[in-house]
Amino acid sequence: MPEFHSDEEHAAWTLAESLIEQARAMMRQAEAALETWRLGKEMTLQRCARRGISPTDAEIRWSETANAKNALTDNSFHVSLATMYYGAAAAHYSRAQYLHSRYGRF
Repeated sequence: MPEFHSDEEHAAWTLAESLIEQARAMMRQAEAALETWRLGKEMTLQRCARRGISPTDAEIRWSETANAKNALTDNSFHVSLATMYYGAAAAHYSRAQYLHSRYGRF
């Protein structure tokens, strides 16, 4: 934990830390959505292979399902949110750094 020189610096640092945690949570949700998509694709490929359907047709069938579309949409949404939270955290870390150098010992 860094040494803080003002309450404003401490608040900026604390907010940045909470934003990082939120970004990590969004990335975990994005990873879960991607895993859902990957597992669904594998299951569809296996199911279609048993029926004699080509892998290309199986992928087309999977990509047209609501589950596939929802998983990709969830992944994209959560990655976007994580990017936003990481950017906001970077801004608050920069603010804390600025305040630290401004109020710090010279």
